Amino acid sequence: MGLRSLARRYLPSELKASLRAWPARVSRWVLPLFARWRWSSSLYYGLFSRAFTREHFGVIQGRRAYWRSLNQDQQSYALLRRNTHRLEKGLIMRPRRAVFAEAYIEETVQMFLRAQQSKVIAAAELNWAHDVLHEYFTVVQDTPVITKARELWTTRTTADATNSGAVPYRRADAPALSVNADDLEQLFRRRRSVRWYLPEAVPEQLLTRAVNMATLAPSACNRQPYSFYVINDAARAAKVASFAGGTVGFAQQIPALIVVVGDLSAYPLERDRHCIYIDGALAAMQLMLATETLGLATCPINWPDIEQRERAMQRELQLEPYQRPIMLMAVGYADPEGGVAYSAKKDDRVLMRQ
Repeated sequence: MGLRSLARRYLPSELKASLRAWPARVSRWVLPLFARWRWSSSLYYGLFSRAFTREHFGVIQGRRAYWRSLNQDQQSYALLRRNTHRLEKGLIMRPRRAVFAEAYIEETVQMFLRAQQSKVIAAAELNWAHDVLHEYFTVVQDTPVITKARELWTTRTTADATNSGAVPYRRADAPALSVNADDLEQLFRRRRSVRWYLPEAVPEQLLTRAVNMATLAPSACNRQPYSFYVINDAARAAKVASFAGGTVGFAQQIPALIVVVGDLSAYPLERDRHCIYIDGALAAMQLMLATETLGLATCPINWPDIEQRERAMQRELQLEPYQRPIMLMAVGYADPEGGVAYSAKKDDRVLMRQ
């Protein structure tokens, strides 16, 4: 029996409570000393807290994986997606410059050539990059840098291949809208966190459609730095949901679970580490609304940054160090008799600032 187990069994309750409170007391005492400057704040987390250790490790592992991935067969290349989107923004600029993207056009063509060699590259990504590059070289004015990139493009690619139409378009040509504001607000009011489900399996095709609808959410430079780990097995869903905490009492009857996982290998620099949470949250909200329209209910489950729980999730999903769980989402057919929290929301009087 370990020391911790012995302490839990034999120490008086008052002493155990005092020992548990001791780290918080020390932290409150030293915080004012270390919170004054940035360097002292970093020193505090080096001396007194390991709360950010996993994030530090994940970010640096992600940077390493990013550079390695550029020369490996991938389904998707973050650099190609980022640069293609940058070209799109240049193409739609008003007024459009005669010369743009000199700083990264050769890099983009080189990345496209590498992507062409991948045996697993997603066809949609490759077609999109091809069409945007083709459009770029159609309209851009030559400079020594652009001429070099153009020659590389025309000699090493099938530059005259039929385009799939994956290029910027006019707003007037966007799909017609068949939903009005009242309908959308009704969807928002209907979607609430549901914790009680019928004991019915969730059809795989509905989950697949919901995920594909969620991928239409915006993301920074269209990198979409996340994955959806779908657990469509009630027993395993309950097990993974229990990792999160806050699910006591209802985890055991969740029919399906989706874990939204961010991918820090989409970025070469630390400055973008927060994008996985922003982009993952945008997609997750769209996923919840999509499932609602498909007759399913959801409950977003907060993921706490607690080392023991992080290790359990990493083992269960076989995650790399640079893959960070963002949130969990219970999915299933709502029990009509199950209670739903009212959860009054703040309105414009509280949230809007002029």
